[in-house]
Amino acid sequence: MHTHKPARRQFLKTAAAGAAAMGTLNASSASAAEQPAAAEEAGAQRLSLDQLKQWESWQYGMFIHYGMSTYVQNELPDGKAPATTYAPDALDVDQWVSVIRDAGMKYAVLTTKHVAGHCLWPTKHTDYSVVNSTDKTDVVGKFVEACKAKGILPGFYYCSWDNHNRFGSWTPSDGKGEFPAYTTSLYQSFQTAQITELITTYGPIGEMWIDIPGVLGRGYRTFLYNHVASLQPDIVIMMNSGISTGAEYNIDYAWPSDLIAIERRLPPDQGHNRWRDIEGKRYYMPGEVCDPIGKDWFYVEGDVPRPDAELAEQLQACRARGVNLLLDVPPDKSGKIPDMHVQALARLRKNAGL
Repeated sequence: MHTHKPARRQFLKTAAAGAAAMGTLNASSASAAEQPAAAEEAGAQRLSLDQLKQWESWQYGMFIHYGMSTYVQNELPDGKAPATTYAPDALDVDQWVSVIRDAGMKYAVLTTKHVAGHCLWPTKHTDYSVVNSTDKTDVVGKFVEACKAKGILPGFYYCSWDNHNRFGSWTPSDGKGEFPAYTTSLYQSFQTAQITELITTYGPIGEMWIDIPGVLGRGYRTFLYNHVASLQPDIVIMMNSGISTGAEYNIDYAWPSDLIAIERRLPPDQGHNRWRDIEGKRYYMPGEVCDPIGKDWFYVEGDVPRPDAELAEQLQACRARGVNLLLDVPPDKSGKIPDMHVQALARLRKNAGL
């Protein structure tokens, strides 16, 4: 596992650097004094200030990395493991959402499909899903159902880097830095079909989280963003801009987006700059920090939660600097969130005064 995360980080950094070399126009980062008050302008963004501030009021949520990577013990699998490799023996999605609620979190984002390409719902667009796995539970459906029952706002993560459903695409696994990864129009049609299926089958969703958006290209990203917004006008759309403080925003890699991702980092000490100048217009763009509770995104034996003080400091820093925290808490191979994580979250709630 540990040998793969640097590869992902390096891909994100390489993609950002490559875009800059081709003339990327980064959004400017105005000082706090230059940021307009909410009452002074509405901004050019799709969602209203009231809608985005409502999303900001959620403050604290859970990222759930779970799927084929849990069972092959590799964050970035080659997509070749048979569907039956995914084999929970005590899957309990309701337990996940109870843990989310009891931790004082308001929302959650589930990895519906990650790099392995295996889908946690009975999709009609590939046979590489729970339909042909050892446990055939519609995890996405159970997740949304449990969220609605327990007052948690559900969100979906979808990875554009797919090592199984390639359709002729050149993935970051193939490229190894030799030339940029890309997706074909056939793959893009597949991604559109799957995301359409997700957000039309399971009802209103709070957040749609698209990972590795750089491989999609600006044209298709714009189409996808507008398509998702047309199907669910109130949804908040995240195109993951990757590992950074969020001080700079790479337009060529992640625009358009409603949010700025701050992966494995914190915003600058002075706070997150919500107002960005992008191609001649002003946009209000909240920030979301995402980070695992331990070291790994997916469950790995022996990966324990970070110290209580470190987790509390991170949550407090996110609040102070004006961003949401999406804390990743991965279920184990049985299909449950381990007790060590449950207890760490309970202590964090107490320490943070939630």
